[in-house]
Amino acid sequence: MAAIFASSRPPLLSSLARTFRPVVFRTAGTVRRQSTMKSYIISPSELDSALQANAPSKLSTAPRTVPVCGSWFMPNDPQKRTGHEVFKQRHIPKSVFFDLDKVADTSSPYPHMLPSAEVFKEAMESLGISKDDTVVVYDSAELGIFSAPRVAWTFRVFGHHSVHLLDNFKLWVEQGYPVEEGEAKSAQRSSYPLPTLDKSKVVDFEEMKEIARDHNKEGAEPLHILDARSLGRWKGTDPEPRPGLSSGHIPRSTSVPMPELLDPETKSFLPPEELQRIFKEKGVDPNLPIISSCGTGVTATIIDTALIQAGYGEGVRRIYDGSWTEWAQRVQASENLIKKVAV
Repeated sequence: MAAIFASSRPPLLSSLARTFRPVVFRTAGTVRRQSTMKSYIISPSELDSALQANAPSKLSTAPRTVPVCGSWFMPNDPQKRTGHEVFKQRHIPKSVFFDLDKVADTSSPYPHMLPSAEVFKEAMESLGISKDDTVVVYDSAELGIFSAPRVAWTFRVFGHHSVHLLDNFKLWVEQGYPVEEGEAKSAQRSSYPLPTLDKSKVVDFEEMKEIARDHNKEGAEPLHILDARSLGRWKGTDPEPRPGLSSGHIPRSTSVPMPELLDPETKSFLPPEELQRIFKEKGVDPNLPIISSCGTGVTATIIDTALIQAGYGEGVRRIYDGSWTEWAQRVQASENLIKKVAV
């Protein structure tokens, strides 16, 4: 039996993210506004207000808001935590758990690559999520922001219309909003249409290799490759967390360690003006295409989300899905496509 803990309401927090226009769906005899939340990145108070509006009513046209826990931990986590175990210890009431390792291409030798449309559809139906639900994805309180941006990005590239990212569960807990423990309650199976992957948001290995090969050629397309791994891993001086994997970086890439984009105390995203300053100092031109990469395609989406927060447009941002784990295993030494910084 799940236990719920609650406390008094905290003051309203202002949203820091860029404003999005809500989507309107017309159904038989009713107009449903797809999201009452106007920003991609939302505060705990905004989520609480949306959940309060979810009171069961056959006459209600308010969208159903579904909290989605996307917690995931590195395989070398010193405490050997798993996302599911942490979810059972503490989560937002009425949450469902999105398993990043299972809602993936499990036939791939590389971890949590994007799933097929069929696998995504089955996951949505088993979680009881419908196409017109508003989903709000969040991380564990321990990490603040880590894997939830990847889960939210997955929803978005499969065309789910109303997706938000909570910034963050750590603040939700600290500000006294309710939590519960135990397994998620059994969800009534939903019907979810077969989605279409938006391939314009994804970079695969072959395209990435072509971009890297062209980095010294005259007339090569100007773009940015931003790497969310630590500076030591990018330089090739620190080891990768996966045994046997070489460290280093993709030619043309710039190191943007993901902790630099988060507040060290709250583990939430920095304000837009701070993120703009960081990207400017890294030499990122907002008018050029941007490819984000990391170890396995998870923290690359933290960069992508920070770019949204900083006001970078939809049309210029993509994720290298396989990221460094795929890159370091597939490129050949003779190709000279793993760069290191001499020390």
